[in-house]
Amino acid sequence: MSRIPKMLEKARRAVLRRGLSREDADEIVQEAFIKVDAYAKTREVRSQEGLLVSTAVNLSIDSQRRSARAPFVQHPNVQLVSSNDPDPADILEARAKLEHLSDGIAHLNERTRRILLLRRLENLSYAEIAEREQMSVAAVEKHVARATLKLMQWMESW
Repeated sequence: MSRIPKMLEKARRAVLRRGLSREDADEIVQEAFIKVDAYAKTREVRSQEGLLVSTAVNLSIDSQRRSARAPFVQHPNVQLVSSNDPDPADILEARAKLEHLSDGIAHLNERTRRILLLRRLENLSYAEIAEREQMSVAAVEKHVARATLKLMQWMESW
């Protein structure tokens, strides 16, 4: 067995003696190894093994302290408690904003609205829209720019 696996195993055993699970111990030893490696690149280390073991033990102590302060974070159903779903009030506000934007789009003249939707929703190029609408590319760009400006002003009034 080479030197690094022996060092890692020694640090792992030290952390396991502190009562952590195997998975947590492996994570802590890995984190400790990364920290020691970064430290050793800039400073002289007399005993990498000793530094690794003490760093791993210190990290395990920090982990246990965090668990004691916030035990619910380790709960197996923590995903049920915490949700990444948006707040219902945010959903209502976004819907109202979208409805207001839709009204603004409806206030554009028909050709400008059609050009804007082709560009923004169907992701057609200016050249493709120009060909479809039988107009110049510059004219299409102006329609999109004007429509965007009008909609920005429309949304500011909301």
